[in-house]
This record gives sequence, structure tokens and C-alpha cells, in this order.
Amino acid sequence: MPKKRSSGGLSPMQQAAKFLGVSVLAGAVMAGIALPAAGALGLAAKGSVKGFDEIPANLKSPQLSQRTTILDSQGGQIATVYSRDRTVVDLKDISPYMQKAIVAIEDSRFYKHGAVDLKGVLRAVNKNAQEGGVAQGASTLTQQLVKNYFIEEAGDDPTKVAEATQQTLGRKVRELKYAIQIEDKLGKKKILENYLNITFFGEQAYGVEAASQRYFSKHAKDLNLQESALLAGIVQSPSRYDPVNDEAEATKRRNIVLQRMAELGDISQKEADQAKEKPLGLHTSRPKNGCITAAKSAGFFCDYVRQIVLTDPVFGKTKEQRAKLWNRGGLTIRTTLDPQAQKSAQASIKDHVYKSDAVATAATVVEPGTGKILAMGQSRPYGVNVKNDETTINLSVNSDMGGGAGYQPGSTFKPIVAAAAVEGGKPPTQEYSSPYEMPYPSPVSACDGKVWRNDPYRPAKLKNENESERGPYGMAEATAKSVNTYYVQLISDIGICPVIDMAKKMGVQRADGRKIDQAPSIALGTQEMSPLTMANAYATFAARGMYCTPVAIESVTQKVGSEQKSLQVPKSTCSRAMSENTADTVSTLLKGVVEDGTGQEAGLGSRPSAGKTGTTDERFAAWFVGYTPNMAGAVWVGDPQHKRKMTNITIGGIPHDKVYGGEVPGPIWRDMMSGALEGKPVEDFHLVDIPDDTHEGDDQGKGRRGDDGNNGDTTGQLIGGLIGGPTDGGATGGATTGDATSGTTTGTIGGTFPTPTFSIPGNFIEGQTNGGNNGNGNGGRRG
Repeated sequence: MPKKRSSGGLSPMQQAAKFLGVSVLAGAVMAGIALPAAGALGLAAKGSVKGFDEIPANLKSPQLSQRTTILDSQGGQIATVYSRDRTVVDLKDISPYMQKAIVAIEDSRFYKHGAVDLKGVLRAVNKNAQEGGVAQGASTLTQQLVKNYFIEEAGDDPTKVAEATQQTLGRKVRELKYAIQIEDKLGKKKILENYLNITFFGEQAYGVEAASQRYFSKHAKDLNLQESALLAGIVQSPSRYDPVNDEAEATKRRNIVLQRMAELGDISQKEADQAKEKPLGLHTSRPKNGCITAAKSAGFFCDYVRQIVLTDPVFGKTKEQRAKLWNRGGLTIRTTLDPQAQKSAQASIKDHVYKSDAVATAATVVEPGTGKILAMGQSRPYGVNVKNDETTINLSVNSDMGGGAGYQPGSTFKPIVAAAAVEGGKPPTQEYSSPYEMPYPSPVSACDGKVWRNDPYRPAKLKNENESERGPYGMAEATAKSVNTYYVQLISDIGICPVIDMAKKMGVQRADGRKIDQAPSIALGTQEMSPLTMANAYATFAARGMYCTPVAIESVTQKVGSEQKSLQVPKSTCSRAMSENTADTVSTLLKGVVEDGTGQEAGLGSRPSAGKTGTTDERFAAWFVGYTPNMAGAVWVGDPQHKRKMTNITIGGIPHDKVYGGEVPGPIWRDMMSGALEGKPVEDFHLVDIPDDTHEGDDQGKGRRGDDGNNGDTTGQLIGGLIGGPTDGGATGGATTGDATSGTTTGTIGGTFPTPTFSIPGNFIEGQTNGGNNGNGNGGRRG
């Protein structure tokens, strides 16, 4: 047996034999000799290597992975994302110096031979035999291009990458056949162009354009002689010749390339010597990859766009197809993000809530009638460094799109109840007794023939923010003052199902994907929602009853070769959620909230606006959701972990005894919308006439408007007893009552029935505790 060298490698004779075998095969191929399935060089030994004729005839050039560029609605760049940093360019956009340098050092006979260079093979055999190892390769640029095709097609799969790079005769045979095809099909210039675009230059840079930007911060067409020689030298071993980490080794390699160019007559010896004396001249640029580098503080919006591409079937029927599209890149994604609105939103957030505060804020702006998302921001930056208060959780969206579990919207849900009532025939002058405190009315009709019943022995109760809030009230004043008892009487009158149906028509859903619970307490905003959901729901009012699904992408093109191919994108679908009269009625109600109700601090001055405040159980969250005829926005403030109550707290440098929706989220919304709407037409609502209440109120509480109170429902109050028929509620459930801010009581479910149709998960309500005898909230606090 031939002896192996002590290092474990093949002997010079074995190396020569191996190279000679390949060269003989190459010669046979080039002579047009098709080898049989079994025969020369033992190519088919036990099926380990296919015969030459059995190799598939056509090699498809892979779609090269490239940068994806995400743009705002005006064409400004938000971010670039990629699995491989590459920008494909034409040969004419690559410096002639670069073209000559890569040929000189990698395949100096490139223009003189075919797909395989027999002379080069023999030279390599001789050189390697002299050196006692593999000192010189024999692959042509065409063969190297084929190898890179295999690697590119393997993607990030380590097994496939290993197969594409394995040093076996079988791989070499395939490489040879495909190299011949490519030479015949593409020609030398296209092969060189493809090679310079596909090869790896180190430092995350694939292709010469990305490498030129990485090392010299310039385009490949602008590379000078010494810069071109440096990049060409890197290709053989990107880690060894990395100029960023080993300047001396990189300089030595660059000078070898320069000398080789002089020997071949590409440049004069004088030019080579002068270039050798010059420093490397690095002017590096950090790779900007991913949403973490997004401009305009739009990292969360960028991530939302990524989630859309990865989840929407329009971008591929399967999860794998969508992931491949995203990872391959080469996309230009034009989004709906309005740079003016985004800038204003982020500036307002920064002014009012610090990233280091104990609580956070998130804000979203959408366009009524189109569903376009115009702005999306939050106080805690996009990133993975927790010590810098960074997070990758998008607090504006639902959990399945990268968000959290959502937050109770409190009284901002009441306008949905009002819309359901008016749409069902209730006049906006409808009055209810609306006492300061009362048990939940019972029974209340629910969906599918079910009935909610309060526990007759331990009835769940609710109350308004303070004792001055006593009815009777009509809808206008009850909305302006955010009277809880009015809205619970209203939902008990019309039934739970019309409210759930209206919410569905307005795109309102729980952030965690669960169904909205069938209990009258939903009128007080006990179901966790996201800011995007609430902003888009209120946009329905602004659009006079037309609901449009939210969209973030305007168009997508993909670079295929030198052409741009347009791809389908998700489209907003619009449908009528309510009549124009109903929407106009709600707008009239909510305009009153801003003008002289709980939302006065959110007013936009001379520009008509409407909105609603909301503050949830024990002040774990506060909201303002509002709109003008041309923009709708939602602002949430709270603890994403649902642990920090907003009492005795400092937010944005301002101390608060208690946080109300009108006092903290309201001004954020005002400043955000003011900047977003600057220069936009001033439009007015289509208002309806709602007669004022004519009676006098009790205890001097009537007619006073103030800040929104807190919502403090008990677990028993949430699900007081929902059963399938008219059976009386049992005595085993319910909730105790108590102070409006004392917390929630974990009680058993009121009502008895053999088989529950739903269950209550732990910590169903934000702020649920095991102590306290709670009442509830969202009553108006006297100004």
C-alpha cells in the first residue's frame, strides 16, 4: 500500500495521482467522451459516485441571497435585512482593476481555457508534489462558480453545506460537468460577473459590492488598484487575510496580487511597486443588518413587516416557502409608514415617557378608510440588551405578530357598546338610573341562547369613581364622564351578543387570540387588546362606519437577475361595520369627551377630534384612543409585565398620585397627532343632534366632567354566571364588593350548570389579587 505522510495526508505520489485522475477525466469530458456508468477511475463503485452521463444535465443558477430593503411610504430607507449581505451588480459597475485582480490571482488563464484548465491541473500537480501537500489548486473560476452555486443552494443547512464542499471525486465530477454547461451557456464576461457577485469576501460580505462597502465605504465601480488587489487577495482565505483583524497579513497578500498583475501585464511593474507602498486605506462601515438598525425608531414596525412576510399566505403557501423568500431577500418592500407621523409619534413618546421608567408606552396611528399603518412606536427601544431597557416585544400588536398578551382597554371599549346599542335602535338620548353603586343586572342575554346571571346570594357589584357620579344619565353625558353603571345597564339592556358582534365587525379581538368572554363586564374593557387593534377600531368611527383591515405593506419587488419582479402583497379589505348614522352618533359622543369630558387634555385645539380615555383595574394600564376624520391613534401606558400599579409613580419626570387616561396617555396622543397632522387638511365630522339632558343631577355630581376612573372588576363580576338556559344562578359563586380601588377578589363562578362552556385562566384580569373586596370603575373623577 502506498505510504501516507506522517501528518496523515496523502503522499506526493497520491496527490499527483488524484489530480491526474481529475485531469484525465476533464480531458475526456472536453473531448466529448461520455464515461459509462461503470468504468474509468472506478466512478461507479457500489454506486458511491454517479457516472458522468447520469448526472442531471441542467444546473439552475440559484437565486442569490441579497439584502432586503424596507422603505417608508415616501421611499426613505427604514432598514436593510439579510441572511447574507449581498448587493448584486452588473459587470459594468465593477472596477476594471477589480476584474483584472480577481482573474490574475484566482485563474490567470481564465480567458484562454474552457471550463477546465488542463495546463493548470498539471501545474498544480507538479507544484503540490514539490511542496508535499496542497499548495496550489487547479479549479477555474467557472468551477469555483459552480461550487459557490452548490453552497448558495445549501443555504444555512450545515449538512447540505458540508455536502457542497466535501473533497470527493464525486463532487468534482459533478462540478466539471456543470462547469462545461455554464461556459457554453453564459460566456466569460457573465461568468466573471456571477463569480464576483457570489463569492465570500469575509466580514459578512458576500459579493464585491458588499465587500467594497464593508472595507472602503464605496461602490465597487470606484475601487482603485490597491483596493481591488486587497479584495481579490481575501477570497482565498477570508479569515486569514482579513484586513480588519490582521493588517500585516492582508498587506502581504495584497502585494502578491499586485505583483501577479504586473507579471501578467495587467499593470506595469512601476504601478505595482507604487501601489505596494501605499497603506491599505481601510474606511470600514459596520454591517447594518436587521430591524435593530432601523432608522426613524421604526424597529418594531420593521419587525411587524417581517412577521407579515413570514406568516401571510400571499408570500408562500407554507411556512418554509415564506421563510425562504425572506432569507433569500433581494426584496424592496415599500411600506405604509408615514415618516412625518412616525417622527411625531416617537418624539411625543420620548417627551412624555422615559425608556428607564417603571412603565412603558406604545402608540400606533392608522389611516381611516384604508387601514394603512402610519406610525408605530414605543418608549423602550428595539433590541436585546435588557440593561439598556431594550426589548424585542412589540407592545403595539397582538401576540401572534410579535406582541405581548395585550392590556385591558378599560373605558375605551365603551364606544363599541354605544355603537352596538345605536345600531340596534337605541337612541343616544337613552337614559338609565346609573347610580353610584349597583349589582350587575341579571339576567342578561348572551350568544347562542345562553344567559348570564348574577349570583343572587353574593351578587357581583360595580361602582363609579366617586359618590358624586349619580344618574340618571343620557348616553352623551355618561360617555363624557365615563360612567360605569350607565354602560353596564346599557349592555344588560341590549344583550352581550350585539356588542361581541359589533366588536368583531370592527376587528376588535383579544391580543392573545382567545374569544371575547360573554359577560356584561366586557363593557368596562376587561378583555386584553393591543394598541393597533384599538386604533384601527376607532378608525372605523372616523371612516363613518367602514372597517378596513390593517396593512403595513404597499408593494414588494424582488430582484431576479438584473430585473425587478413585482410580488403580490396583502391588501386591506373594507366592509361596513355600522351605518353612517351610527358612526356619526359615536363621533358626536366622543367629540364631547375631548371638548368637556375626561379627554380634555388630549384636545387638538381648532382641529376637530374625538376620543375616549380608559384606566384599568388598579391602574395597571391607562389609555387614550382617538381620531380625526383623517387619522386615528391609540396610546397605551402601563407595565408590560402587569405588575406595577400606576399610583405614586413618576413618569417622564412628572410625579403622579394616580394615573388617569386623560392625564398621561392623553397628552402623548395630542402631541403625536398634532405633529402627524401638521400641514394636513382640517376636516370636520358629520355630527348628529343629541339633545342635552334636561333634568338636574343628584349630589352636585351632575354635569361635572373630569378624568377617567379605574376599572376594578372582580373575577366573579367578569363571569358572574353564564348558563345555557333560564336556570336560576347558584349560591356558590360571585364576588364581594368593596372599594373602587381595592383590587379584585378571586371568587368562584356565580351560577350553577352541569358542564361549564368556558374556563377562567389564572390572572385573567390585569392586577388580579387574592385579597380585597373590589368594586369597579371607570367613573368620571370630578375635575
